[in-house]
Amino acid sequence: MLVWFKLHGIKILVTLVVGVVLYLVIQHLIPRLVHHTIALRMEKKHEVEIQKRSRTLIKVMRTTCAFIIGVIVLFTILAEVGVNIGPALASLGVLGIAVGFGAQNLVKDFINGLFILMENQYGIGDVVKVAGICGLVEELNLRRTILRDLDGVVHHIPNGEIQIASNYTKEFSRVNLNIAVSYNEDLDRVISVINGVCNRMAESEAWKSKLINKPQVLRVDALGDSGIEIKILGDTVPRAQWEIMGELRRRIKTEFDRQGIEIPWPHVKVYFGSQPPSGTPDS
Repeated sequence: MLVWFKLHGIKILVTLVVGVVLYLVIQHLIPRLVHHTIALRMEKKHEVEIQKRSRTLIKVMRTTCAFIIGVIVLFTILAEVGVNIGPALASLGVLGIAVGFGAQNLVKDFINGLFILMENQYGIGDVVKVAGICGLVEELNLRRTILRDLDGVVHHIPNGEIQIASNYTKEFSRVNLNIAVSYNEDLDRVISVINGVCNRMAESEAWKSKLINKPQVLRVDALGDSGIEIKILGDTVPRAQWEIMGELRRRIKTEFDRQGIEIPWPHVKVYFGSQPPSGTPDS
């Protein structure tokens, strides 16, 4: 027993120690190396975008490296205890062929996942719509994407099911808001009031850091059934568009009330019998 330990046990122990140390070193170095590399390649991008890209790649690379180290350590130990790893390696090759034929969906998941990561279609922390489901990306690896929707429901989506990926928070987000006013209102005055609200919001300490381009009236967007719709556009930092649109609606409503500007609601005219004379009030 002592002889065996001297011949093989010490090698096995050294292999385990080296594997553990290598794992810990790699797990410690990967975040620094990835973040530094991404920061250099995306130096003109927003810090939020750099952080999202880094988190995604760090998680995938840590998992991949841990798997590779584990396999190497396992086969090294098997060789030391007298197991012939030649047939095992050959079996892995046969298994790979079998997986290629019998688990095509799994292979498709990994291939799609690889392209998602390489092309940086989205990452952890993005709000995306994939496979018809919209939510926050909580986890991403080569096989599947995990989303959490607004109701808190977690969706596990195989990457092979993703044909179209829509990213709502790629580099920047956008305020795209329509405000309706009555046909009786002076549009030039209304546009001036809305732009004034947007300007004051962009200058406030609580909101200016979240705005890239302050929201402004773009155009008269539509002549609706009960009112005129005015479109507002502006760019924000990623994921800030929804809270900014909510605050804009609140401020515009408050200012409209103060200025006496009417926000329309659906209404109809009802006639009984023949056409009423001119000036008959709506009912």
